[in-house]
Amino acid sequence: MGRSSTRGEGARPRVRHGGRGEAAPEAGHGPRNDGSTTRGHGRRERGPAPPEGGHHPGGPNRRTRRAGKGGKRRVLRWVATVTALLILGTGGAGYLYYRHLNGNIKKEDLTLGDKKMADHKANAAGQTPLNILIIGSDARDSKENQKLGGAKETFGAPPLADVQMLLHLSADRSNISVVSMPRDTMLTMPKCTDPETDDVYPASTVPVQTNESLGRGGPGCTVAAWYELTGITIDHFMMIDFAGVVSMADAVGGVPVCVDANVYSHTSDGKGSGLKLEEGTTSVKGEQALQWLRTRYGFEDNTDLGRAKAQHQYLNSMVRELRKGTKLTDPGKLMDLAEAATNALTVDKGLGTVKKLYDLAEELKKAPTERMTMTTMPNVYGTGSLSGRVFPKPGEAEQLFRMIREDIPLDGKASKRKTPVVKDAAAPVAEIAVSVRNGTGTDSLGPARGRAGTVKDLLTEAGFAKTSIDSQNVEPAARTGLLYPSADLEGDAQAVAKALGIPVSQVKRSTAVSGIVLAVGADWREDGSYPAKAGEEEKTPESADALNGADEEACMKVNPGFTW
Repeated sequence: MGRSSTRGEGARPRVRHGGRGEAAPEAGHGPRNDGSTTRGHGRRERGPAPPEGGHHPGGPNRRTRRAGKGGKRRVLRWVATVTALLILGTGGAGYLYYRHLNGNIKKEDLTLGDKKMADHKANAAGQTPLNILIIGSDARDSKENQKLGGAKETFGAPPLADVQMLLHLSADRSNISVVSMPRDTMLTMPKCTDPETDDVYPASTVPVQTNESLGRGGPGCTVAAWYELTGITIDHFMMIDFAGVVSMADAVGGVPVCVDANVYSHTSDGKGSGLKLEEGTTSVKGEQALQWLRTRYGFEDNTDLGRAKAQHQYLNSMVRELRKGTKLTDPGKLMDLAEAATNALTVDKGLGTVKKLYDLAEELKKAPTERMTMTTMPNVYGTGSLSGRVFPKPGEAEQLFRMIREDIPLDGKASKRKTPVVKDAAAPVAEIAVSVRNGTGTDSLGPARGRAGTVKDLLTEAGFAKTSIDSQNVEPAARTGLLYPSADLEGDAQAVAKALGIPVSQVKRSTAVSGIVLAVGADWREDGSYPAKAGEEEKTPESADALNGADEEACMKVNPGFTW
């Protein structure tokens, strides 16, 4: 199927994840896998490549895809960024500086796909989660990005989204979950229309590498591709390039990272990030931080999975440093941080002002470090011509995506924050109308016969005389849940849940229903009462390689072939 869209790693017959290489000497940009037309006339000069394997990019091009791990850092650094603004205070000078920073921020459309994203389902307290896609562009569209990214043969080529991380802030703001998708993940690309040229990139008919999405109209196509694969509603995106990562790393200051042996990311043919560290903990910033985030050759099995783990460790460490507050006390440093952050980011139009970014940072601050969980999408290798590529691991990848969709904490802990008391008192059970759906089907099994009728009978016996069956809607649901459309029915929905022993956490508000709907899920395929174990907190798949934000002992394992 032609060369992969990875920069600078040659054929890489057995290398797991592709992408532009870590250092300058990297192979050329291969043809598209779906046969679609390449962005015309260098309109969107290929954005800065994400660090080694696609991490944090940075650069000045208006289309520069910037995000990557840097993106997340940026989000949290935003607390400092806008604090700088607030320190400047009011008055003419402060206002002019505020306008200046707003002018630095680059903005693009949130999604370029045709599929409308679903509304969030609120929790029992009426709160909704927040999902932010962080994108690391490998664009080499400026002298600075070209110097940092190398690979001269790729200058001017369409950018690749070599770093993709979804940051999920829970509805109750008690926890943060992050899911990284390997850049060589193969998926079906949605149709995307470039908002600047009106070029149309048709939906792919064969699997395409996920990092190609950025070259199909911009970050909005990357958002559309994520929604196509995961079904997760995305509220915002943040993108950064090579130069942005370096400037932000300098502004934030040193971040402690650890390796279990001396490491030098360099091969005889010039590949590698150039990272050279001694065993133990080192504080990295600037270009050395970029090298850490790009390193693939030298960590673990020399694949993107090891690189993702290194990125997770860096981000966790950076967040811990920022939350200590030691870097946020110098007004001069805060102003440097504000300048660097606003110049480094490309965001969706819904985040296009310093005030909005500050508000976002304030929301993110509510989740404690020990409730932050970093994961990688469970994956498997392809076979045959796709042996060097990655696919979502059947069952476990979807489980992780579903946990995000359903706002289930990836750290396995129930929220300790009290759910506000429902103000809407339940009506007499005989007056509560409930529609029951059979959503017990799974990927491998059809709906269990007669489940909606059986559960309807249970409700009727409990006094819910106005219970009916919705035989037209049998959309699969992994977990049984109750949906209600408005606050005046919240108490009624919770009364139904209580009667059946369904946890209140599985009662959600949704604009997709017009009355109370009970969707019997795959966790209740058998007769009898709702299984007690089904309501327990769900565990994150081990294959997601979860890392807790408070883990200060994390240390990267160095590949024996890259020690010195």
